[in-house]
Amino acid sequence: MSGTSLDGIDAALIETDGEGEVRPVAFVGTPYSDEDRATLASATELALLFDDPGEHPLIERAEELLTRTHAAAVTALLEKAGVEARSVDVIGYHGQTVAHRPDKGWTWQLGDGAALAAATGIDVVADLRVADVKAGGQGAPLLPIYHAARAAGMDKPVAVLNLGGVGNVTYVGEGDELIAFDTGPANGLVDSWVEAESGARYDEGGALAAGGKVDEAVLTAMLDHPFFELPHPKSLDRHDFTIQPARGLSAADGAATLTAFTAACVAEALDQLPARPKRLLVGGGGRHNPVMLRMIGERCGVTAEPSDVLGWDGDALEAEGFAYLAVRSLKGLPITFPGTTGVAAPLTGGVLYPAPRAGLALRLVSA
Repeated sequence: MSGTSLDGIDAALIETDGEGEVRPVAFVGTPYSDEDRATLASATELALLFDDPGEHPLIERAEELLTRTHAAAVTALLEKAGVEARSVDVIGYHGQTVAHRPDKGWTWQLGDGAALAAATGIDVVADLRVADVKAGGQGAPLLPIYHAARAAGMDKPVAVLNLGGVGNVTYVGEGDELIAFDTGPANGLVDSWVEAESGARYDEGGALAAGGKVDEAVLTAMLDHPFFELPHPKSLDRHDFTIQPARGLSAADGAATLTAFTAACVAEALDQLPARPKRLLVGGGGRHNPVMLRMIGERCGVTAEPSDVLGWDGDALEAEGFAYLAVRSLKGLPITFPGTTGVAAPLTGGVLYPAPRAGLALRLVSA
């Protein structure tokens, strides 16, 4: 999994039947170099100018970079787990979202599934969002069915909140009712603000926001966005919101206000659910920000608990989910649902890229 925050690659190894049984085995997180982050950020900025997915030398360079770095992440993961490539059935390859426009009938994730299969000697399932968008769905969020599998046996209703560049929430209700949608920006705006103001990549521990004051006028203005009027299911591109409304605030006040905006987005989302969740479990990088979690709890009236309290590795959760989706794809099981993406009927997705069957030795794409 390579998320919109562009911080690096999360790789997880699980054992699963794709139908509810899950056993996490290993996880590694590999940060991008500054040069690689810059390449992917430039490719994303360029992709936003396209009317639909297309070709460009920078896009091709970014895709080759993704294949090479993901192959290296697979190698590191298998070495950590002490598992040989031939023992792994499939890789779920999310790729890098550079533009997400379901309103225009397309979503764009860079990542060459065939090249990754050739580099690792393992079958790859990729392009997991495309079928849903073509069928009229939002193509996001994709992990609710995995969240439901992990929440099996818990007292319902329960909500799982992912705080990546964009936030999304999964609601698992009585009878395993499944509702999910993007809540709004999560870490994305805060990260952009901190980088612009200090050069740091993120607000570590929420320290900058902790020293600032929320500007309620700016916060109210930011909540006056058409996205919040839309019924769910709904999804976002990270670039649908900007830090511009916070311009003019001090570095600390801007961080506090944008962090409060993330919390307010979550509160707006919970107000749309059929019932208040008994627990709000948080995965993704945002769970490391105690100021963000505190603000979410205050605005939502329910404690935001890092998913780790249940023994779930909140850093690994998304990567594990895409492995789970790959297995479901191989079995022809649905990965998106009317309540999660708005697609008309439960739908499978993903494209299988078989590994070459001659010479399964693991080899990396050259730089």
